[in-house]
Amino acid sequence: MSSLYLRLAALLLLALAGAPATALERVTLQLKHTHQFQFAGYYAALEQGYYREAGLDVRILDAADSSQAERDVVSGKAEYGVGSSSLLLARLSGQPVVVLGVIFQHSAFALATPQVPGQPPDLQRLRGQRVMLGSQASGMGNADELLAYLVRQGVPADSYERLAPSFDPHDLIDAKVAAMGVYTTNEPDAFDRAGFAYDLHSPRAAGIDFYGDNLFTSERELATNPARARAFRAASLRGWQWAMSHHEETVDLILNKYSRRNDREHLLYEARQMVALVQPVLVEIGYMNPERWRHIADVYASLGVLPPNVKFDGFLYDPDNRKTALWLYRVLGVAVVLLVVAGAVHFSLLARERRRSNAAIRQGEQRFRTMFEASPLGMALVDSGTYAYRDVNARYLEILGRPLAELRSQKWLDLTHPDDIAECKSQMGQLTAGRIGAFKSTIRVFRPDGVLAWIDMSITAIDTAADAGGHQHHLCMIEDVTADKQREALIWQQANFDPLTQLPNRRMLLDRLKTDVVRAQRDRSRLAILFIDLDHFKEVNDTLGHQHGDILLVDAARRIGDCVRKSDTVARLGGDEFTVVLTELDSADRVAHIAQQIIDSLRAPFALGQEQAFVSASIGITLYPDDALDIDDLLKHADQAMYAAKNAGRNRYAYFTPALQVAALNRMRLTNDLRGALKGDQLALYFQPIVHLATGRIHKAEALVRWQHPQRGMVSPCEFIPLAESSGLILEIGQWVFHEAADWAQRWRAEVDPAFQISINQSPLEFQHDGGDGVGYEDWLRHLRELGLPGQALVVEITEGLLLDATATVSDKLLQLRDAGIQVALDDFGTGYSSLSYLKKFDIDYLKIDRSFTRNLAPESSDMALSEAIIVMAHKLGLKVIAEGVETPEQRDLLARAGCDYGQGYLFAKPIPAAEFDALLRQS
Repeated sequence: MSSLYLRLAALLLLALAGAPATALERVTLQLKHTHQFQFAGYYAALEQGYYREAGLDVRILDAADSSQAERDVVSGKAEYGVGSSSLLLARLSGQPVVVLGVIFQHSAFALATPQVPGQPPDLQRLRGQRVMLGSQASGMGNADELLAYLVRQGVPADSYERLAPSFDPHDLIDAKVAAMGVYTTNEPDAFDRAGFAYDLHSPRAAGIDFYGDNLFTSERELATNPARARAFRAASLRGWQWAMSHHEETVDLILNKYSRRNDREHLLYEARQMVALVQPVLVEIGYMNPERWRHIADVYASLGVLPPNVKFDGFLYDPDNRKTALWLYRVLGVAVVLLVVAGAVHFSLLARERRRSNAAIRQGEQRFRTMFEASPLGMALVDSGTYAYRDVNARYLEILGRPLAELRSQKWLDLTHPDDIAECKSQMGQLTAGRIGAFKSTIRVFRPDGVLAWIDMSITAIDTAADAGGHQHHLCMIEDVTADKQREALIWQQANFDPLTQLPNRRMLLDRLKTDVVRAQRDRSRLAILFIDLDHFKEVNDTLGHQHGDILLVDAARRIGDCVRKSDTVARLGGDEFTVVLTELDSADRVAHIAQQIIDSLRAPFALGQEQAFVSASIGITLYPDDALDIDDLLKHADQAMYAAKNAGRNRYAYFTPALQVAALNRMRLTNDLRGALKGDQLALYFQPIVHLATGRIHKAEALVRWQHPQRGMVSPCEFIPLAESSGLILEIGQWVFHEAADWAQRWRAEVDPAFQISINQSPLEFQHDGGDGVGYEDWLRHLRELGLPGQALVVEITEGLLLDATATVSDKLLQLRDAGIQVALDDFGTGYSSLSYLKKFDIDYLKIDRSFTRNLAPESSDMALSEAIIVMAHKLGLKVIAEGVETPEQRDLLARAGCDYGQGYLFAKPIPAAEFDALLRQS
């Protein structure tokens, strides 16, 4: 046992040796609520090191309920606490609590009621209603001052139903209660964010002016640790001075170290509201007036909670320990012998006290003046009757952009925008009448350069009547929020308008359409939606560049806007698509007139720097309520009508018809079926022979894809190929065609003709595809190598239009085909652009004369002359010629005599399935 004691003693000595020379005294501060800006000064005192400088290690605890601080300080679990004016009730009920200092010079409690449009606030409407106040002296409920206020307003406690507080602002917003006791630094922010219109009723309007938050301790702490209590109080008040002049930094401190229960904007809102309650510029933080506490006791007496004229000696802390001086004066007074000396000492002490008081007043005034001048808010003291400026700080002048001399020559509100003055004066009328103690507003003011600035303004009534000849004054605090307003306006502009043309975008169009449809439904009128697509705009972008394309779009937007009324809507949905909404139509003829006017306007040339560009417009038109009642259906119908106009030749308008909807549904269903065609083995490859005209032998064949639909039967390529191109399925189908054609080519070259070739048609979309997803010629060449098949076994057929728009991708692919030995045929030659420079520039192996020349072929005809010219030209360039559409022996003979190399058409065979072509090939 003795060895155990020795070890414990050694450990104790080590602990004492390792302890610092001067340990901080550990104390606890118990708040009355959860962490928020309401307790900012204590956080600042801790984080700025004021407590540590005072030799204190302070632990700050938030509360589960508002009475926890009182319970813990009385029981000794905490040395210090934060409480409301109900501390007076606790003291007079026997609890040994002592108020060290007042933080909130005015209580933040108020009564909130919903605004009634067109009617002034009237508390008499609360009779018979549910009011959320809580019980008397219930901490956060703190119904005491609000109950007294309602009584003075003629609304006794038994005239309404009282409910315990839920602390949920939505109880008032959702009309669950007719009124709610609120904290002016908290719930009003939630009301504002919800867009809820409300009135605040302050007890101060009825002369009931309670203190708000108070720093307090116990008699036990003051008796045993008077120096510690004095140091704690001084450090706390220093923290409050710092926090009230450093809002932003204090908010960051709370968010980083204490609580994120509220967001940054709410904490800043709380800070701004607390300025009027703490009044750090006008009153020294911590100051408390015994007469104010007497006033509070009288209010409690009026409620029957306290007897009249109750005394509360020892309740208020005396930092200067004046009781000791009083005791000394009494002792000296008893000593008759020292009466003269005592008198002299007495007068000497009075003079010294007066000098000290005057010095303290001067220091306080200087401190308050410094805080006033250094405040981050613009502040001005204004005569509430004459609106004359009595005092302003530098920040106020900076925000308004005016020198002091100019501002003093003007009245308050002289620089305010006329539209905002009436509301301010209305609120000022209530302020001067005592119906409200403060209000806030956002106004616009004119700066010297005429630019409008947005200002957040907070007005608080100041009791200066005794010092200002009977005039009331108010403190005006302002903050420049112009940047915030500009940022909000920019965000709204970007969210609702096209940045290039400044026209409404899709979001704004839909919003206006909803309004227009509701109005048309109410007025039983019609409206029209025009979908406008610029024809050939892509060519302008590709040839002249996007910068010139943007200039064209801006000019096009202007031209379209000139064709409609100001009340109509012109929007840009993106790219080269515009939408027009025509409202209040008296007849459909006007719609056609406007559509034609837009087409004519857009057909005029566009000046793009040194260049000119020409576009046209395809317009789809749908009518409400004729075509549909739903906005989505109307937009879909206008889009379908626009594509009908494009398919009809462009540069025209088309109305929506039910047939267009049926066709669109058919296309959608057919496209969906096409997605499963490959997996369902519904596609088949047909072959049409290409015959050598000199010998009559089949040397080549063109591979053509066919679709055997399980329900529709054979679907025409003219019907499903455009759908495959628009849906992107053409890439997958093209790959399947290549693999099938290559497999047949290998078989026929091995078994029938070693030089046999198969031609494959390629869509421009396939050819222009960059192959980034693995779909490209690399896959072709890999498959050819696996089959041991040379590139000469295949011919790729392309159209002239592809060469007209020959991008780098197109040129690279032509070179890739040439390097692989795959030949290229130019299909439908003579019907497109037929530029000879393309034949010279690109490696082309075959020209295929279009069937439109072959169909009417006769001796001495123009078609014969053109065909002969094409054949001669091709041969001169080293190209072979294939004539399409050969249907008669006469056409075959004429082409053969003209020197045409190959023929293809129904004379030889129609496109037939692979098995049948195999038999035909072997027979020949």
